[in-house]
Amino acid sequence: MPDFDRKLENQQNAPVKTTLDLPNDLVREVKLRAVNEGMKLKDVISDLLRKGLGQPNPTPAGTTARRGAIALPLFPSSPQAPARRMSLDRLVAAEQETLTREDLERFRPPV
Repeated sequence: MPDFDRKLENQQNAPVKTTLDLPNDLVREVKLRAVNEGMKLKDVISDLLRKGLGQPNPTPAGTTARRGAIALPLFPSSPQAPARRMSLDRLVAAEQETLTREDLERFRPPV
């Protein structure tokens, strides 16, 4: 069995990918914050975690948070399209449901 070095200063500081199961309302709130602040979702989550842990928020040199309007691609749709009658909250919830379903399909064990 390998011997692991438990000293924090000896660990690599590279980004780590992880999967978390979070309540839908919390994910929706964080996504909306990211859009409103013009930031990437991962950056907003990192900032919130740092604040929660009482750590300073390091801003990499040469980067700033974008504020204001974000240019999004527009896709024309018919006036009868279901999405035209949905609130932003419902659209975000539908997106989350789709992502969850895709995750479950992707990680389903082989039969």
